[in-house]
Amino acid sequence: MVVALATKRRTVVNLFRYLATGVLVVAALVAARYGWLVYVTSPWTRDGMVRVQVANVAPQISGQIVEVRASDNQHVRKGDILYVIEKFDFEVALENAKATILSREADLSVKKAQNARRAILTTLSTSIEEKQIFDGSAKMADAALLSAKAALAQADINLQRTEVRSPVDGYVTNLLMRVGDSARAGTPNVSVIDEHSYWIDAYFEETKIANIHVGDDVEATLLGYQTPVKGRIESITGGISAANAASSTQGLPNVDPVFTWVRLAQRIPVRIRIDQVPQNVPLVAGMTCSVSVVGGKQAPAPKQERGILDRLISRLG
Repeated sequence: MVVALATKRRTVVNLFRYLATGVLVVAALVAARYGWLVYVTSPWTRDGMVRVQVANVAPQISGQIVEVRASDNQHVRKGDILYVIEKFDFEVALENAKATILSREADLSVKKAQNARRAILTTLSTSIEEKQIFDGSAKMADAALLSAKAALAQADINLQRTEVRSPVDGYVTNLLMRVGDSARAGTPNVSVIDEHSYWIDAYFEETKIANIHVGDDVEATLLGYQTPVKGRIESITGGISAANAASSTQGLPNVDPVFTWVRLAQRIPVRIRIDQVPQNVPLVAGMTCSVSVVGGKQAPAPKQERGILDRLISRLG
């Protein structure tokens, strides 16, 4: 009797052990399936980078730099003077243009008076050809005055351009110029980071693009900071370059050999507009971050990725 009870008790204990083991196995498989789906299909990536627009400032005139009013990493406002080019030549050009205006105005006044006197004379006193000549001279003097006014406007704007100003609000970066350097028209020599143009480029695996939509809310955690930067998906790129698209010998496509049992997911660039930056988090172009989409709808996982775990769970259930 005692032996039978002991045997029955061991059987019940073993049954509970097997049952507990089965429950643990099923729970582990469920957790593994969930972890697999989160890793493969959830919209997140560690491959994010802060980007920014940089204004490359170039002078519109050439000359010697006589004053540098900005310093490296200095914050400037739109319209602030960055540096000054020698003004003397441009001031002289402006005064010459003003003198030319006076000369052209006097010449036009004389030509108009002469033309008016000839116009009232009869054909007995002067010929038609002579009247046409004086009328043409007056018109040419008028055109010369207009040209002089245009030259005056050009000289005035060139003088203003000796003061090179910042086109945006932001920070002067990598400033290498000094007083005495030569500025060349059209050649950039100062760079200003536009503080209003920061965005994030996040590179998501193609398996996660199905869960990403324009307008979804995003949180980006910069490396070294805990408080996330919040933003919104602005756009998804329309294409990336193909390594096998280049032509080789005889114009044939150059196709690289690959391991057919390994298929790496491509990374698709996604542009993120930054909406909110924590006060203790500085934005520096080139900083890396982890990006998670928090406001989108998750699509179901592909069948080929979830089929094995589903079959195992169904058999154990």
